[in-house]
Amino acid sequence: MRDRDTKQLRTAIFLAAVCSQTYLQYTNQNGIFLVPQHYRIAGVINAKAFDNPLERFGFILESDRSIIVAFRGTGSSADWTVDVTARQMPYPFHRKGGKTHIGFTELYASCRGPLLKLLRSLPRTKNLYVTGHSLGGALAVLAGADIASSAVHDQPSVYTYGAPRVGDPTFARFFNRRIDVSCRYSNQSDIVPRLPPLIYDSPKDHKLYYYLHVKGEQRMNFKGGSVAANHKLAAYFNELAKEDPGYAATMCSQPAGWCPVRIRR
Repeated sequence: MRDRDTKQLRTAIFLAAVCSQTYLQYTNQNGIFLVPQHYRIAGVINAKAFDNPLERFGFILESDRSIIVAFRGTGSSADWTVDVTARQMPYPFHRKGGKTHIGFTELYASCRGPLLKLLRSLPRTKNLYVTGHSLGGALAVLAGADIASSAVHDQPSVYTYGAPRVGDPTFARFFNRRIDVSCRYSNQSDIVPRLPPLIYDSPKDHKLYYYLHVKGEQRMNFKGGSVAANHKLAAYFNELAKEDPGYAATMCSQPAGWCPVRIRR
């Protein structure tokens, strides 16, 4: 395996484990989650779906060399409503950004201000990773394009797992021009990356909306036995970890128990 491929794989394994902690943050009443070795919590992400109360939707971690923005996937009934609201709106944060999924975009907009303010206070010289699973992957794509276009950070790297399509072909081109490293992990048996469809016929306004994935697909092929199992973050993590079990086992021990599944050497 080439050095570049090894780095990408290990980054993907590490960030998948980080993403798993966004769910723990959400389900724990006090918002506590496990932080990987050498990292500290720089901030938390609170967002809201429509007129619902704010929810914990992820966090920002910082080390001496890197910054990680991690978004959570669907965790509440309000989040499911966001997922299925597949009409589009003009990407509101930058000109010529095309159109994006209205539910994802409004959810990201609800946390955008505090997120960008925090990122501006952190060193731009550090590597910046934006990541998420499922709905969190859609938010990571929106945030990555926004961050790269807002003079917050020159070149964020975006890693997503089981993420849906986010916008139209114009938005996909907008993202692709601004993001150098985009790694979009997609299980061929996972239905979520096939949503919304390439052409979405909205029953609400009877309009056609066109969707296209951003670049960087990394195809995976595993079967979990059900629609839900084929989409689970733990399954994505487990399949990636199989490609470098020694690294995964060492990483998962620091601290013990922070990975979504137990890895054996």
